[in-house]
Amino acid sequence: MYEEEPTVDGATTRPAIPAGLLAGGVVAIGRYVRADAAGAVAHALADGGVRAFELTLNDPEADALRAIEAVAKVGADLGLDIGAGTVLSIDAARRATDAGATFLVSPHLDTELVAWAAAHDIPALPGCATPTEALAAWRAGAAVIKLFPASVAGPAFVRELRGPFPDIPVVPTGGVTVDTAPSFITAGAVAVGMGGWLLGDGVPAGIRERAARVVNAVGAARSGNAT
Repeated sequence: MYEEEPTVDGATTRPAIPAGLLAGGVVAIGRYVRADAAGAVAHALADGGVRAFELTLNDPEADALRAIEAVAKVGADLGLDIGAGTVLSIDAARRATDAGATFLVSPHLDTELVAWAAAHDIPALPGCATPTEALAAWRAGAAVIKLFPASVAGPAFVRELRGPFPDIPVVPTGGVTVDTAPSFITAGAVAVGMGGWLLGDGVPAGIRERAARVVNAVGAARSGNAT
């Protein structure tokens, strides 16, 4: 007789999925957004129904942190959760949360970073591309798994992953479009991450219109009315 192996889970208390991510079903990803423009972008996204805004920590990181600080000042009033993206280390995670980020997104899996975030009750969305990475991230305390790059994996990957891992929430990111977003949602994703197309040239009116389009598309997919 073999004794049953104990379930391994590095998170004693797993941080909750960011409410804004679930509400709008879309994480807007802003790369190289200037601090003096970040507030207007945030308002446009919120007006279009997006409730989660990730600002990436690209070099120079100081500029990205200033953008996070600017959005954090208006985020609560807009009902917008503010996250930091391209978080590659625990030190960077500390700087991002000090600036006002309330969730952390990475393009890769670093279980030490995920565990650190869980220990500080900060939702982490690590990038995963295989079932092995997804399970390791979940056991380390991830709030959500970021499927990256989603355009390579496709909606079928989400559907098949949900078979053995129905409790692991997935957010496909990387190459997701307004046309493919509904397919990822119907496959079982809790939300999608979108960057370049959504923010476009940074003009608020266009951001607002595109945000409304994708939020409506995700909502239709959630209700079973996707076209």
